[in-house]
Amino acid sequence: MDILIKNGRIINAHSDFKGDVLVRNGKIAAVGQKLDSKSADKVIDASSLLVLPGAIDAHTHLEMKMGKTYSADGYESGTRAAACGGVTTVFDYTLQENGKPMLEEIADRDKLAAGKACVDYAFHGGISEVNDARLNEVYDMVKQGFPSIKAYMTYAFGLDDIALYRLLCTSADAKALITVHAESHGIVEANRAEFKKEGLTDVWYHYLSRPEIAEEEADIRAIKLAEAAGAPLYIVHLGNEAGERYLAKARAEGLPIYAETCPHYLAFTNEVYKRPDGIRFICSPPMKGIESQIALWEGVSRGVIDTIATDHCPAQSFEKDWGLKDYTLAPCGCMGIENMYPYMLNAAGKGMISYERAVEVCSANPAKLFGCDTKGAIEPGRDADIVLYDPKKEFTISVDNMHSNIDYTIYEGMKLKGYPVMTMSRGMIVYEDGVFKGEAGYGKLLRRKISSAYNY
Repeated sequence: MDILIKNGRIINAHSDFKGDVLVRNGKIAAVGQKLDSKSADKVIDASSLLVLPGAIDAHTHLEMKMGKTYSADGYESGTRAAACGGVTTVFDYTLQENGKPMLEEIADRDKLAAGKACVDYAFHGGISEVNDARLNEVYDMVKQGFPSIKAYMTYAFGLDDIALYRLLCTSADAKALITVHAESHGIVEANRAEFKKEGLTDVWYHYLSRPEIAEEEADIRAIKLAEAAGAPLYIVHLGNEAGERYLAKARAEGLPIYAETCPHYLAFTNEVYKRPDGIRFICSPPMKGIESQIALWEGVSRGVIDTIATDHCPAQSFEKDWGLKDYTLAPCGCMGIENMYPYMLNAAGKGMISYERAVEVCSANPAKLFGCDTKGAIEPGRDADIVLYDPKKEFTISVDNMHSNIDYTIYEGMKLKGYPVMTMSRGMIVYEDGVFKGEAGYGKLLRRKISSAYNY
């Protein structure tokens, strides 16, 4: 089926022009002015719309075990919500059980996703132990098309400095990219134990147990370990001012250090933990002070922060309420998979960043860094992952107009000017005018090769 999108404002990471897009057999067949519409089966008038590449959410946790529950969105509902927010590729993180190969973990997750995903999906590996077997497997991960692996610096399954350094050295040789959750395990656990002993367990102490310096210390340590190993590094969910400043310093020195931040760090501060519904905002790292929020926006606008991703890992409201008297009992994680692209495009519409920059951090850069070579741009030969966006459409976020399985949203009542009116995934219309039109099982697994992280 040929679809011709006519007279749209086509925006890529480094271009903005009026034109047409021809979609054929799931691919972008042509981009230009006044393309012939005679052979098109469907013509879409986009004269008042922006034509954008679909977003890539490079950080989600779908159907993930969290203590005595699971993250509230599975592969079907999570990718359905993604499609309705203009996200056409979703990366999910696996967790590695001790003794179990990373590739087996991915195979098990793919069995869950294959018949359910509504848009294309990919996996980052997860690693919780570093030994000869796991390090040798890094090479196999790269060969099999899963060249990105996440390590944690906190939690019971986090890596110590020796293990993380060994992993980074191996990744540099194998041409893999390590992503890291950077929080100081020592600071966090000492704080949590002390607060628990003193009976300080309301939600505000979630933030105080994981303050700015806990993240800052780990950011700096991770960057120095990567420098010592000669390896690129990707810091996930960067949320603090000092970490952003040190990241900028490392980049100025020519180090291949990359970072993402999340919409909830840009939209909220630690003041949310003083609200009556503060338990809903528990995530790790937590939202920080206004100084960090300002620094993160600066990092996004001046190119220090490379990507926006959601860390989508929500729990239902009644599950969050387990922590009302003791924050440590609340499942960690917030939603965002349906909100990321509209939120960042709204910021562009307000002049906080350009539309090109919004496309760059939400689509082009994650495609480039994580090896999604057919994604991330409106160009001939790329997948027809396309979002039509009405910059004048008024939209108020509510749980009632979201498409996931969650019974609330932390973005409730947020007013946006501009919203997606259509999403295509490889040429198939999966969302239109507020209605999901895709199908479970349509999404395909992506196998990738990382190169840009090493071309610095």
